[in-house]
Amino acid sequence: MGRRDNTRRPSVRARARTSADAVHDRRWAGDVRDAVRCAGILLVLLMLVDWGSGRIAPWRVLLWLALSLLLFLVLFPARISAGQDWLACRRLLREHRIRTDLLVSVRCLDGVSQRLQLRDALGARVEVDPETLVHNPQLWHRLDESARKAEAGGLLLCGHTALERLSARVDRETALAVFRASGLE
Repeated sequence: MGRRDNTRRPSVRARARTSADAVHDRRWAGDVRDAVRCAGILLVLLMLVDWGSGRIAPWRVLLWLALSLLLFLVLFPARISAGQDWLACRRLLREHRIRTDLLVSVRCLDGVSQRLQLRDALGARVEVDPETLVHNPQLWHRLDESARKAEAGGLLLCGHTALERLSARVDRETALAVFRASGLE
């Protein structure tokens, strides 16, 4: 009979030791501002159309306000952060966190927008926009480093190809950014 391992696994919700350990999506604040701008522009345009047609009423103002708020909620971006061996995706009401050193699956989901679905051995799951990783090399580095640990440990059974494609894309975009910055485009 095999021995039972009584050591405790680290929690899925393990936090970074210090705030310096975590890296965040650098474009998140700009994306939030864009969501606010789009919702505000929609509200102003709808109000101008009502005012110009002479049909402005308090109930219509509330309707347009609700419609603009709904647009804002749809456009509100997820805040992605990563630390050593974890990745978190915070939406408006909830945060999903996985242990990246315990990754078992990485899948590319196609649809209206491409998503990268990551699952760990503890059952936690996160969906991330690959563009976020492409535009934030530090986030990608944290994920890639931990995914390599999971692969070396034999946990990552599905998703090596998806990670390799994303790695090539991050490398290509980083090289293009360096060429643009140095004027060698």
